[in-house]
Amino acid sequence: MQPSLTRTAGSLASIVGLRMFGLFLILPVFAVYGQELEGATPALIGLAIGIYGFTQALLQIPLGMVSDRIGRRPVILGGLLLFLLGSVVAALSDHILGVVLGRALQGGGAISAVVMALAADLTPPERRTRVMAGIGMSVGAAFMLALILGPVLVTWGGLSGLFWATAAMAGLAMVSLVTLVPSSRGHQVQSSAPRLSSLVRVLRDGDLMRLNLAVGVLHFVLTGAFLVVPLILVDGLGMPVATHWKIYIPVLLLSVLLLIPAIGFGERTGRQRLVLMAALLLLTLVLTAQAVVPAGIGFLVTLWLFFAAFNILEASLPSLVSRYAPVAERGAALGVYGTAQFGGAFLGGVLGGLVLGGYGTAGVFVLCALASLLGLVFTLGLRSLSRREDMARVGSA
Repeated sequence: MQPSLTRTAGSLASIVGLRMFGLFLILPVFAVYGQELEGATPALIGLAIGIYGFTQALLQIPLGMVSDRIGRRPVILGGLLLFLLGSVVAALSDHILGVVLGRALQGGGAISAVVMALAADLTPPERRTRVMAGIGMSVGAAFMLALILGPVLVTWGGLSGLFWATAAMAGLAMVSLVTLVPSSRGHQVQSSAPRLSSLVRVLRDGDLMRLNLAVGVLHFVLTGAFLVVPLILVDGLGMPVATHWKIYIPVLLLSVLLLIPAIGFGERTGRQRLVLMAALLLLTLVLTAQAVVPAGIGFLVTLWLFFAAFNILEASLPSLVSRYAPVAERGAALGVYGTAQFGGAFLGGVLGGLVLGGYGTAGVFVLCALASLLGLVFTLGLRSLSRREDMARVGSA
């Protein structure tokens, strides 16, 4: 990539990564330390952890549509300011309800779809998947760093210290946006208010809805799998939680060995659709294997393949959505995409928890494998970009 494009891609990845790091930071510690808050109950602790996903899913579409009309950067800046405000509210709160409110405000800064739309605006199609891959990997890196640093930081500053750290992350992301990200060149701002017709057209687009289902399945699987993977590492491999980074970091880095060739093949040959279906097939097979493979080297190999398939999909899906969506409705399309993403994560946690209680870790992997298979079946009907463009030309003739 050209130096200017590399800088843009890096700055956009840093905005998403810093924000997601702040959201993820409490996950490994809040269930324990949240009990110290006034008025805390198990139900309210769970609400505080999960409510950000609800507000994320609720606002991805409206903010994506607004960005189609007033521009990407103002919406991103406003979302980061709201995230910072929520972090401060949570940091100053001694009551669990104050933390719930703060987490809801954090999630209300639902700018993931808008950042993806800006990335699509600023990058040529042949480079877009690589930029999206960098953004997707920044989310994965943020998740891993949160698992490692959350327990360390909370021992230094308590929960309030964690939330002050998330406020600092928001500040850094705003600096990156203002100083490093250029204005969008590929997107013409519309002066009128967001129209419901844009959303209706996106929702009626069969190809886009197949991609939305795929990302919902992907994050359903991620949330469900991480209900049980830590348990297997503790109970099956005898690894304390504090040492799990010794597994996560190597398998994440090794996943690049499959990610880069897969993305490169799709870009060179124009067969991103084939790469998408191959990754979903791999994910289905890996999850099925994880339901029966005992803890040990075999399970670690499946964990590596899981991350490889996940990263390929995480990099490919937003790029495909941005290419299938009409330019004027790209923000709305990616807003629906973001809603499906966070909605899948929420359902994966709820249903995965229910299955874990009744059928154990193997049952959760079977549930996730079935969800992945469902995603694969639906993407079989996805038209290639060339066929879609040919049909569009015939329809407009």
